Amino acid sequence: MNTIIEHIALWTTAQTQKSLGKKAGIDNISWHGINRLRELILELAIQGKLVEQDSEDEPANILFHKINKEKKRLIAENAIKKTRQLPVISEEEFPFKLPRGWIFARLNDLGDWGAGATPLRNKVEYYNGTIPWFKSGELNGDYISESEESVTELALKETSLRYNKPGDVLIAMYGATIGKASILKISGTTNQAVCACTPFSGFANIYLLTLLKAYKRRFIGMGAGGAQPNISREKIIATVVALPPLAEQHRIVAKVDELMALCDQLEQQQMNRIETHLKLVEILLKTLTNATSAEELKAAWQHLEPHFDLLFTTEESIDLLKQTILQLAVMGKLVPQDPSDEPASVLLKKIETEKNKLIKAGKLKKQNPLPEITEDEKPFELPKGWEWARFPEIGEFGRGKSKHRPRNDKSLYSYGKYPLVQTGDVARADREITTYTALYNDKGLLQSRMWPKGTMCITIAANIADSGILGFDACFPDSVVGFIPFSEIRDSKFFEYFIRTAKDDLTRFAPSTAQKNINLGILESVLIPIPPAKEIEKIVAKLDELMTLCDQLKERIVASQQIKVKLADAVVERALNTAPHKEYEIAVNLDMAAEPGIPLKISK
Repeated sequence: MNTIIEHIALWTTAQTQKSLGKKAGIDNISWHGINRLRELILELAIQGKLVEQDSEDEPANILFHKINKEKKRLIAENAIKKTRQLPVISEEEFPFKLPRGWIFARLNDLGDWGAGATPLRNKVEYYNGTIPWFKSGELNGDYISESEESVTELALKETSLRYNKPGDVLIAMYGATIGKASILKISGTTNQAVCACTPFSGFANIYLLTLLKAYKRRFIGMGAGGAQPNISREKIIATVVALPPLAEQHRIVAKVDELMALCDQLEQQQMNRIETHLKLVEILLKTLTNATSAEELKAAWQHLEPHFDLLFTTEESIDLLKQTILQLAVMGKLVPQDPSDEPASVLLKKIETEKNKLIKAGKLKKQNPLPEITEDEKPFELPKGWEWARFPEIGEFGRGKSKHRPRNDKSLYSYGKYPLVQTGDVARADREITTYTALYNDKGLLQSRMWPKGTMCITIAANIADSGILGFDACFPDSVVGFIPFSEIRDSKFFEYFIRTAKDDLTRFAPSTAQKNINLGILESVLIPIPPAKEIEKIVAKLDELMTLCDQLKERIVASQQIKVKLADAVVERALNTAPHKEYEIAVNLDMAAEPGIPLKISK
């Protein structure tokens, strides 16, 4: 008990990502420590360690005798089917030491269990009736009353569907939903992926729900090993559980409800803390980008710097820092200007001369002239010596030529040797694109083209405005746009950094449809701040340095979170292994849990 309270601030802040494929953010946080606390509460509950036993309660062996008597009566009345006799419970099956007044029993002895079915889909007369038909994915709450589909009385009559009553308990048996459980608030039936139980008198349905939730990890373990993990009705009914006295069942449920509500408060506090923290970071970082002079920028940084170790303690805050650094860079606020540098206006004239030579030599197609840039279009004021330009004015710019083709079209892929980069490869890139989806052969290359190493890629479909620089020669489809700066600009790094600052704005141009995309014209109209050539090199060098430092800081934060997760697991396991067999109160100090924890110290 002391272990839990001593470490509450640590393991209630332990978090993981809900989905590894999604970007880190508030909506992708899974509160691992609090989830383990919920599991601990449930496990203590079903082991009799959550509330005190009362010697006045009718012992569970007498309760079980009554339950068995009811079961025999229902079988004799043909109200339920007789089930095969299961083996007597051996000591090897005892999951833990029993509290006084409890007994072990199999789930088969405590209720009438039955799985559902799926009526033939081609029989339209079986569907769209008045009887709710629940699937495993719909078991999303303690109580359920609405189903996506319904069946008819005829389906119930002619198929093996089980008709369940209000109060019956459902448990999912297949795939990712294994172990999810709910209580029916209405009469209804289920598909074959759901098993239902009508508990006998003396076995409270809400306690059975609590028991099934506590056994979820065990059920998942039972279903492991196949391509489609699943458990069966036979596995469920053979499961050994501990049966408490009826009065204690209700006390346990009340205590579990109380503690689960406390866990919800803990989680909400952590969410509020993170949201507040991010808002504060965002406000302070904006003082840097809003600075209109070197003096203002210096003053803003002096206000922020002393609190660096407290502000940048999460992945999300580091992402905000990186975006701020990039914004400062493209606004000319990251490195000092050198009056002796050749201005960008001269650089653009040299680029135009080079471009005209390439067009004359037939190495570049002549494009329609772009409209003049008006003052109203300019998003911010540029430093002296900088100019505005657009992608087609400063390099070769265009969509890939190969359309997406199915991988089973072997005429394009057999014996391939030319890398094909797609939107997913660009999305996964960390500045440099290092993966490719497939290899084109000579036939595939004919319907495409090779873009050289160093080309900047920007996605315009599926993943909008993701970017990266090719680490090898490759083809890509028309869902990816390529940019190769003219030789007066040595590489495309500056522009790849720039496009990251424009990603949010570009995403807003995408239609609100399932297939997100923007067109080439939108990218062609983007205004790009162009520094003098020498300053471009200085900016890129500084950005490379700072992005690496941010990535290292992020790695330390991730490593710190992984340690917290392991510590949370260890604390919970220790509590389970050492908990005494008496009232087990979990006194959670909400103020303590709201503390940010041990700050990560960073050497700057």
